[in-house]
Amino acid sequence: MAVVTLPSGSSIEVEVHGEGPNLLLPVNPKPAEEGPAAQAMRDWGGDPALGHSLVTGLRADFRVVAFDYEAHVIANPKTLTPDVVVRDLLTVADAVDADVFGYYGYSWLALIGMQLALRTSRCAALVMGGYPPVGGPYEEMLSVTRATHRLAVEALDSPPAGPVTPGDWDTVSVSLSPSQAQQFVTLYEELQHFDDLAAQQELSCPRLCFAGSVDVVEYAPRWGDVRVDIAGPIVERRAELEKLGWEVRVLDGLDHMQAMQADQVLPIIRPWLTASLKS
Repeated sequence: MAVVTLPSGSSIEVEVHGEGPNLLLPVNPKPAEEGPAAQAMRDWGGDPALGHSLVTGLRADFRVVAFDYEAHVIANPKTLTPDVVVRDLLTVADAVDADVFGYYGYSWLALIGMQLALRTSRCAALVMGGYPPVGGPYEEMLSVTRATHRLAVEALDSPPAGPVTPGDWDTVSVSLSPSQAQQFVTLYEELQHFDDLAAQQELSCPRLCFAGSVDVVEYAPRWGDVRVDIAGPIVERRAELEKLGWEVRVLDGLDHMQAMQADQVLPIIRPWLTASLKS
């Protein structure tokens, strides 16, 4: 394990596993620890050992550079612009001598992967899971993150929330502080004028996107009454995406949480990355 100092002065732990082409993987590489947080993640359909499973499944073919970037920004709130994130990712790559690399990210870490590929020629292959390369819900996510920030502020003076019902957003309280939530507002504010269709002509590396066919989240009114459709732009614009140079996979019947699990992801990205990074 290495400890890398980022341009902001904060530090992040980085683990390198395996040999072969470099692959940046912004996930938690550690095995899951049991406890309430791990159980809550399972209740919502998540896997607290997801990052560890991905690293284990990829390290035989790649030099996997794993770092829990999401946990890092939660622990070290910053002005989270695309430029700042890309500088952080390139600092990690520099620290482990990854001059050229592939990148896989899911959800907001997928959209950051596209920003990375647009800003450096060092990205030799890009995989975006759970976020569409064209027609992305940037406006909707700004509404959701603004609602999250508002609820985080309100929670400072509110009594503890009652029990949470998995899948019911009305029962969810915000555990983020206002400063933690604000950085995601900043990220989506910065992306409001980003033209993801026009940006496609600037992408030259091999690229793959995937999502579950029912990856749509309907947020309750307290969260902005927003419909975040991840699947729609990928399913409906598949031919367009392929013409633009993307390989596209749609996972039938899976939602956002289900499509990110290792048993779904690895059969898609491992052979594709092998072909793309070793060609």
